[in-house]
Amino acid sequence: MTVPAVPSDIDIARQAPMRPITAVAADLGLDADDIDQYGRYKAKLPLEIASRRVRGRLVLVTAISPTPAGEGKSTVSVGLTQALRRLGTDAMLCMREPSLGPVFGVKGGAAGGGYSQVLPMDDINLHFTGDFHAIASAHSLLSAMLDNHLHHGNSLGLDIKRIAWPRTIDMNDRALRHAVIGLGGANGVTREERWVIIPASEIMAILALATDLRDLEERLGNIIVGATHGAKTPVRARDLEATGAMTMLLRDALRPNLVQTLEGGPALVHAGPFGNIAHGCNSLIATRTALALADVVVTEAGFGSDLGAEKFFDIKCRTGGLDPQAAVLVATVRSLKMQGGAPKGALDVEDLGALERGRTHLDHHISNVRQFGVPLVVAINRRLSDTDDELKMVADHAERAGVPVALCDVWANGGAGGESLAREVISLLAGRTAEFRPLYDTDATIAAKIDTIARRVYGADGADITPSAQRSIDYLESIGMGATPVCIAKTQYSLTDDPAILGRPRNFRITIREVSGSAGAGFVVAKAGDIMTMPGLSRVPAATGMRVRGDGSIDGLS
Repeated sequence: MTVPAVPSDIDIARQAPMRPITAVAADLGLDADDIDQYGRYKAKLPLEIASRRVRGRLVLVTAISPTPAGEGKSTVSVGLTQALRRLGTDAMLCMREPSLGPVFGVKGGAAGGGYSQVLPMDDINLHFTGDFHAIASAHSLLSAMLDNHLHHGNSLGLDIKRIAWPRTIDMNDRALRHAVIGLGGANGVTREERWVIIPASEIMAILALATDLRDLEERLGNIIVGATHGAKTPVRARDLEATGAMTMLLRDALRPNLVQTLEGGPALVHAGPFGNIAHGCNSLIATRTALALADVVVTEAGFGSDLGAEKFFDIKCRTGGLDPQAAVLVATVRSLKMQGGAPKGALDVEDLGALERGRTHLDHHISNVRQFGVPLVVAINRRLSDTDDELKMVADHAERAGVPVALCDVWANGGAGGESLAREVISLLAGRTAEFRPLYDTDATIAAKIDTIARRVYGADGADITPSAQRSIDYLESIGMGATPVCIAKTQYSLTDDPAILGRPRNFRITIREVSGSAGAGFVVAKAGDIMTMPGLSRVPAATGMRVRGDGSIDGLS
């Protein structure tokens, strides 16, 4: 089948007719007084909706490990929701908010692509409703109050060598990974400091997992900013009396954002990007809101099943009491060929040998989802260069594995291109009841939980914990953080902690070099390999190709 040329994402978004957000809200049974409008096409929804009775069924969209060939998880999420609505299902989409770092770096935006986007695309990818700015402000307030406390005598006895709270900015800026701040005297206490990108801020995780304003304030108060001399007693945000003001800054950001798909259906875009260095899921409040308003809710989790999906199941669903009923595993022929050893420059050429070798990578991700007790369908996200023989090879392989499979063409054809996938999802929801179960018991030791994820999700022979990381584990367990989920920060490009190793590797181990506590978020973070929480820009950042036209429209955003 020949697919017609498709305009650029921003040209499609610019030409799409948009419904007033009041009309989109009306489809959900909400009138103009129920929403706070941010212009004509965006709105904040009330928090109280999230506490209503659940009526919907939750579907997760995840993927194989990402490569430069592209997988299109967000595009499939949008297209599937559009397709479900075309088939008469009352479906709603929940997505994560994009970070400015990737927008101006390499990855681009996160509003979908082609004819499966959420709108207004340029607003969503840029400042949107100001949620990220609110997070940055609350985070920076705590940083400022911490250093102010040090400057004015440090009555809490903080050890400046044990300060755990970093600073944040929503931009890829490698120069801020490690710095020295303060020049002494009136310029503040001189000490080492680091910055993390906003998706890695604990406040982002707190916003994404909080259930209401009181829970938000409690979680903010639990943030550990450092420890004292000698006894190493944790010092928390509440000890600095920062919690009330931080909650005030985040009051509106906690409310989910209502927008629309390219075909006019309702979508909530709220919080939670970066499944490699964070838990990578949209907010619990947005998901609960959608489950109260629609019959089927489609949501996504960052990167592959080894990262976003594992954290969705083990952290978000556990924390929020969610019961996912089905999953979609997105794969592309191009990406599987790259996993099978095909060079990046030859992915548009038919290569059945590389594709055959790459199929074991798909097997691993199928097994990952299955072990959580959630039925799944493989969505082959069709690309222009895919041949019939390649598509058939992947489809036949999935079917032999006992997994339904659907060809997905939503990038070029929107909801119409996702109807076969939508039918498979409807069939899964109408079939056997999912028996969702998290992977591990939170009462296990931190080291045991890390080892379980390494073995059962990554396929490793186990996890090696460095002595310094083990000391951190011992400390966290001594202060009561042992019985929490674990959020492993790991490269998204490989099942291992080495981004250069593709396919389905065997006989490897994961190295955990750093462990820290996110007491407000309610989990422990373990860093594997050389993963960083502050990315850097590439040699030629995407920002170099962006501009604003004379009429105010944007060019170069994707």
